[in-house]
Amino acid sequence: MTALLLDTSSLFFRAFHALPPMNTKAGEPTSALYGFSVLLLKLLRERRPDGVAFARDLGRTFRHEQYSAYKAGRALMPDLLRPQWRRLDQLLAALGAPVHAAEGFEADDVLATLARRLDEKVTIVSGDRDLFQLIGPDVEVLFLGARGQKPEVIDTAAVAARYGVTPAQMPSLMALIGEVADNLPGVPGVGVKTAAKLIAKYGAVGPLVADVASIPGKLGDSLREAAAQITENESLARLRTDVSLGEPFVAPVDAAALERVRGVFEELEFRSLAARIDAIQSRA
Repeated sequence: MTALLLDTSSLFFRAFHALPPMNTKAGEPTSALYGFSVLLLKLLRERRPDGVAFARDLGRTFRHEQYSAYKAGRALMPDLLRPQWRRLDQLLAALGAPVHAAEGFEADDVLATLARRLDEKVTIVSGDRDLFQLIGPDVEVLFLGARGQKPEVIDTAAVAARYGVTPAQMPSLMALIGEVADNLPGVPGVGVKTAAKLIAKYGAVGPLVADVASIPGKLGDSLREAAAQITENESLARLRTDVSLGEPFVAPVDAAALERVRGVFEELEFRSLAARIDAIQSRA
């Protein structure tokens, strides 16, 4: 059994920024919807998952309450993207797969909870490296990087090669190097290699901070000055796996769902996508 979990908001924003403006004849903007739909159909055709689910953000989370600067400075939602969310809701409803969200939590926490609770092979689709901490024997991340880069399957070996740590140690790594997207400041002068060496020695942020007084030189000075922030960062970066979610956690996308999606595509004037639905159905 295989499950496909989609980081919906992340993928929708990326689709919007990856394509030039598109509109229906009536002037309704559709670029994000089109890009998201192309990706979804490609995943269904190539991966043929037994179950699918979508994770959504709802707004402020416990992280914003814990750290007032969390994700501060993010650009406002573009005007051309805003009206497309209603149509996204329509598209997801047509698919019939579960859409999970929880007040006070991010989509990442929802995905973390699903990955922990599902007793099957899980592929998480996202452009967010925060999710790398979930990777394990039965969990991989299909990572959509910067525009123009091909999607990449990230597993335990890929995390070790890229960052020099285990997936479970990724929150500690992010605590040291920071995360621009979340507005988490890193330790000055500490990059991935230095952070990986520190984590290899101490295992995690807690033991490092406990022993920070013994670290010599400029590195020690920087770590001591940033000790409180490092601890805060690690807490913010670690995903929650105890979010209360309704069942079913995942569900198949069947022939009836694809026909409902075809109807939504007709409304959106995505005529070129009809053949892609046919390709999925022909392999059923």
